[in-house]
Amino acid sequence: MRPSLHPLHEFTAESCRNITGVLADIDDTLTTDGKLSAASYTALENLRAAGLIVIPVTGRPAGWCDLIARMWPVDAVVGENGAFWMRYDTKLGRLRTVTVADASLHAQRRAKLDLLAHQILTVVPGCAMASDQFCRMADIAIDFCEDVTPLPPAAIDEIVRLMHAAGLTAKVSSIHVNGWLGDYDKLSTTRRMLAEEFASDISEEAERERWVFIGDSPNDAPMFSYFPNAVGVANVMTHIDRIATLPAWITPSSSGTGFVELAKKLLQSRVT
Repeated sequence: MRPSLHPLHEFTAESCRNITGVLADIDDTLTTDGKLSAASYTALENLRAAGLIVIPVTGRPAGWCDLIARMWPVDAVVGENGAFWMRYDTKLGRLRTVTVADASLHAQRRAKLDLLAHQILTVVPGCAMASDQFCRMADIAIDFCEDVTPLPPAAIDEIVRLMHAAGLTAKVSSIHVNGWLGDYDKLSTTRRMLAEEFASDISEEAERERWVFIGDSPNDAPMFSYFPNAVGVANVMTHIDRIATLPAWITPSSSGTGFVELAKKLLQSRVT
């Protein structure tokens, strides 16, 4: 098993210089207390200005990702835990969306997802539909702490159990339990997107080492496991019991401040 949770300062300058792209979770990784700070946004801009590819990989919905792909300093975005990716074509002046399942299949699955969501709200007191559910394309998101009083771990486990019992894939983020029908996740869609959009075959170890992923929560576990240069912001420790494979590195600070620390380290390696 590879070493994990080494302090970020041990991530060597040579390894940092080898990085060509940054994959980043959003909630509690780029953001801090639900807000995207000027420092985090500037870090995204600076990474791109230095020639790195920057791609958020998030559980957030299609409606958010449309804005992110168009307006943030990023090259693409993977949304709804891998249901799709979006990329804005600056030459054509239009957004392109690639979905894992076609539109008709999404429509067939929607009724089952909505019915299960209603059942979960009835069975698990205190949870709620995520406020961004209205702009989701392929999943349901059950809020356990974003806009509701934080629920205990047992309640989160029950939401996951109900989703699994109904045949859904269920992933816990720092704020929601996301559930969907299909065998994709953040990693599988990221692999396909990198191959199709950026000619990067990360099945090859040498190519995989040219990417860094940074995240904080259980739904990032596939990415932590796959990327040798995976980084956890310090608040990853909050979810340590729910993450099967921990990242190799951990930042000194939590959330967006931790992301900025990683960005500065990557950028500094290019001028030293």
